[in-house]
Amino acid sequence: MINPIILVSVFIACTIAGYFIIKNVPSLLHTPLMSGMNALSGVTIVGAITATGYALVGTQNAGGLCVLTQIIGCLAIVLAAINVFGGFGITHRMLQMFNKKKKN
Repeated sequence: MINPIILVSVFIACTIAGYFIIKNVPSLLHTPLMSGMNALSGVTIVGAITATGYALVGTQNAGGLCVLTQIIGCLAIVLAAINVFGGFGITHRMLQMFNKKKKN
């Protein structure tokens, strides 16, 4: 049986590490580094899929808990995908600001 305390501990540790990494980035560097971080945010999707699969294997015999795990896992995957695609959309809009406007 998989210990849910381990999964929650990994989540909390990653949340704290991510907070301190982002907190230490100066605001002038945040915008240029954002496009590079979008690719790294793809790891979030891989992590969500891995954690969901790992949790589903451990809760196959848990009945109702399996449904809750599937819902939370799918929510994690959807939120991670929104983060990645939203980041690329913002980066695209940011890069459009640097294009020279065409004169007619």
